[in-house]
Amino acid sequence: MVQEKEHVDQGQVPEQGQGYSMDRLSEAFETSARRWELIVYPSLFAFIILAAYGFFLVYSLAKDVHYLAVSVDSNMTVLASNMQSVSDNMGNMTANIRTMSGYMSEINDKVSTLEPMLETIGSMDRSIQSMTLSTYIMRQDMSRLNHSVSRPMTFMNSFMPW
Repeated sequence: MVQEKEHVDQGQVPEQGQGYSMDRLSEAFETSARRWELIVYPSLFAFIILAAYGFFLVYSLAKDVHYLAVSVDSNMTVLASNMQSVSDNMGNMTANIRTMSGYMSEINDKVSTLEPMLETIGSMDRSIQSMTLSTYIMRQDMSRLNHSVSRPMTFMNSFMPW
């Protein structure tokens, strides 16, 4: 016992105590390992499921982007042909506008020849106004004459046999 005390005093555990401590350490480690197994294995399983689902999402996204790229490519081909048609039509429109510009300059020249005619038409307008005024005065004079002559004629007609 004295030797055991010496071993204990020196900080060493007796041999029988070391085996017991190792057993306790082993049991504590196994208990801790079981606890970790209850956490780690389901977590690992969930991670594998989430990784597979993530792979599926990336795969479906890649497939959708592929379909989108094919669709955009075919639509771009149609758009390119339509743009060529628009370009051709713009060329035709430019030619037509050039032709119209030539016609407009001809119309401008012809309108400039109409300016002396406008002066003549203005003169004719003033003459017609003068004629209208003269006709109006003649009408008034005829109305006065009719009024002046009709009274005595009415009286005289009563004496006439016809």
